[in-house]
Amino acid sequence: MARKLIAGNWKMNGLRDFGKDLANDLLARLEKQAELACDILICPPAPLLGPLSRLLAGKVIGLGGQDCHWETSGAHTGDISAAMLKDSGCSHVIVGHSERRADHGESSAVVKSKALAAQAAGLVPIVCVGETLAERDAGQALMVIERQIRESISEHLPVVLAYEPVWAIGTGKTPTVEDIAEVHAMIRALLGELIGPGAAEIQILYGGSVKPGNAAEILAIADVDGALVGGASLKAEDFWLIATAVRQA
Repeated sequence: MARKLIAGNWKMNGLRDFGKDLANDLLARLEKQAELACDILICPPAPLLGPLSRLLAGKVIGLGGQDCHWETSGAHTGDISAAMLKDSGCSHVIVGHSERRADHGESSAVVKSKALAAQAAGLVPIVCVGETLAERDAGQALMVIERQIRESISEHLPVVLAYEPVWAIGTGKTPTVEDIAEVHAMIRALLGELIGPGAAEIQILYGGSVKPGNAAEILAIADVDGALVGGASLKAEDFWLIATAVRQA
């Protein structure tokens, strides 16, 4: 059984002082906690990676990027390579988030190339998949997610999967426990087909309006190995309550 991972995606939020204050708040809480029952990862905007890497050096809070390019270097103005993220102290990188797929037109083939680049640089890619409300209402959710996974990952490890129903991100809405369980069970079975025995150790995160009030219930669902947290990760108290909800689960 994989250890649960609580990852915070700060998206395009936070200046340097905000980031340092939030990280220091989490570190202070960790000092008072004998042992946390999960791993914690924060994924701030790229300009904050340097300052936070120095702050978190030797600490138990991990650092991740929000995206990377598939090339190691080159004429790609505004992009960041996986090697640059690794050099900045990152252990993980999010790829294929629905906002990248929608806002930047990223195909699953592009997501797969980014995941492979991340692995080559020594990072763990967090590959995001999820359906729109129209796709769910049409009964296509499982089919869409399966296709995304087949086209977005390879048999190479390590990798983390994150299921984020697009219609739940930032809306306050969440699928039912039964819906989440159905999707995560399908993902686990599919990973077994694609990767083999190692699939049991792959973390499958749930993301989509995770908050303190629903975290324990969601984290208790079979095959939910943690959470990819958006808005709630910008408040130390909320993010901490989600992380400590792992014990209740």
